[in-house]
Amino acid sequence: MLDIRWRSIQTQRNSLAALYAACEKAGYNLIQTDKPDGDCTLYSLNSLTAPAYLEEIKSASCITIVGGPHATACYRELAPIADYVIVGEGEYTLPLLLHAIETGSPLPPGVATVNEYTQATTSVYLNAYPCFTRMKGYIEITRGCPYQCGYCQTPSLFGGRMRHRSVDAIAESLQYVNDLRFVTPNAFAYGSTDKTPRYGKIELLLKTLTRDSTKHAYFGTFPGEVRPEYITEQSLELIQKYSSGNKIHFGAQSGSDHVLQRIKRGHTVSDIYHALDLCKQYDISPVVDLIVGLPGESESEQRETVTLAKDIARQGKIHAHLFMPLPGTMLAHETPAPIFPETNKVFGSLALQGRLTGSWNTPMYQGT
Repeated sequence: MLDIRWRSIQTQRNSLAALYAACEKAGYNLIQTDKPDGDCTLYSLNSLTAPAYLEEIKSASCITIVGGPHATACYRELAPIADYVIVGEGEYTLPLLLHAIETGSPLPPGVATVNEYTQATTSVYLNAYPCFTRMKGYIEITRGCPYQCGYCQTPSLFGGRMRHRSVDAIAESLQYVNDLRFVTPNAFAYGSTDKTPRYGKIELLLKTLTRDSTKHAYFGTFPGEVRPEYITEQSLELIQKYSSGNKIHFGAQSGSDHVLQRIKRGHTVSDIYHALDLCKQYDISPVVDLIVGLPGESESEQRETVTLAKDIARQGKIHAHLFMPLPGTMLAHETPAPIFPETNKVFGSLALQGRLTGSWNTPMYQGT
């Protein structure tokens, strides 16, 4: 049996939880490590963490397998460095690759090497895999997104069609955790096959998960945020009835309609303010994502985002990001716009007041 190690990277803990469960089901055990070790070492990399590990992977004496968002978008860059690169979802492909290494059989589709690559032709059926088992993580309820936001890797990684775990499959995770936090590109899209909320399916999910009074569901908060136009009276009533706490986390991204159109965000500034008004009506505190430095953003457009931030701060909090071009996205090769002095001044003041978090003037980076 192969001695398989998982390179511990803080930002990729949920990937470990999901792939640990998938490998365990196939008879493989993943052991965490802080260096390349064993017969083979697995890496999951995003575009922020990848630079810190490329030299380590290149010089490793064991077999190296690299996956994750950065590997999927940049497999040609990583194939000469790692022994194997998993392109796309790993739950199905990784156990097959481990078996191929162990037995010398042909590589499965979805794996790239310096000499070959066959594209995967299927996507993962989520109900076939648990969210996690002994290695705890967040509960992934949905994968894929029908929106095409120019800065986001989700559609290129998981496709434009949403796939949902069934309520029963999700409920299996209850045996491992009491605090329930969810992975989804849009929590209020659960059960939907298009861009229309299915409130009955959301309520069935929440009702099932909170039937046991020891379970606390944090729905619509990190890491499973929502879109502003999905914040409605019906959705907030569900939050009030079933979700623990009184917060909702949604992505606004810009206070400029022109910027929102250019990045293909799919909602308007009016939708953002309507969501804020509803949150106030239902006494729910909003946490709102904003991105500054989006490509082509003018000073006046960035000023509109600053105005929006001030308005949000009167009733909630802001999580601010500096735009970072991610591989595989529409804006991958675009240059960030400058951060203007007023933005730095206002965001800095809001941060000191405890109303704003994040990194709006330097890219976020986390290594080991």
